[in-house]
Amino acid sequence: MFFSLSSWQLGLFVFAVVMSASALGVFAGRFLRASSERHREPIGVLQGALLGIVGLILAFGLSLAVGRYQDRRADVVIEANTIGTTYLRAQTIAEPQRTASLALLRSYNDLAIRVTYEVPGHAAIRATSTQQARLQRRLWRLAGQSLNGRPRDSAPRLYVDSLNEMIDQQAVRLAGLNNRVPAAVLWLELLGAAVALGLLALHLSLLGRGLVPIVSAAVIVSFLVLVTFDLDRPTRGLIQVPATPLLAEKATMSLPPAAPAP
Repeated sequence: MFFSLSSWQLGLFVFAVVMSASALGVFAGRFLRASSERHREPIGVLQGALLGIVGLILAFGLSLAVGRYQDRRADVVIEANTIGTTYLRAQTIAEPQRTASLALLRSYNDLAIRVTYEVPGHAAIRATSTQQARLQRRLWRLAGQSLNGRPRDSAPRLYVDSLNEMIDQQAVRLAGLNNRVPAAVLWLELLGAAVALGLLALHLSLLGRGLVPIVSAAVIVSFLVLVTFDLDRPTRGLIQVPATPLLAEKATMSLPPAAPAP
């Protein structure tokens, strides 16, 4: 559910849930204010304990999201490196496989850049990965021809090794894009934060405090929850995984090949 929403929809949803719980706490506190002496202490203890538990849950969820975000950034760097290495080694194989492979690798890198901006699980990224798979088959066929044509040369063998690593890394990157924080953990964070803020609002309302600290706490907690959710949305959120390494590789590929044809 959370992944299907846009950033604004997700932000409004999180804020609405937390603020609704806070508003219920304020109304309940005003209703119980006549008997506040009896309810003040147990509610204060309960909300303090629950806030501590929710803080741990938020920290745990944030650590999961940050870890996945860092893995996705690393996957882009590794894929750019494997494509670059394959492109360099393709320059050392014999013609006509050399020219055809270099052209296919440039197209492959463009598709890898496109993946950065597509939503995991949607039809667009499935179509792009299918195109990448077709290019992989064509590249592998050319690599086999090069290897069969010169079985004793080391250049085709090194090229085959790097091509195999490039193909493997594409699967790793796609798996990382689909490896998201479980929805149950996200629901636990959101509902736990809402209940904790509701009890905090109840406690402050019993004490006769104003709405400013309640609203401030609700905004801060909503922002923390939203950041956790946003980190787990690599192509839809405000915090996205950049395609900088692949774009740099594209710029390198636009230059004439460094190694002459053998």
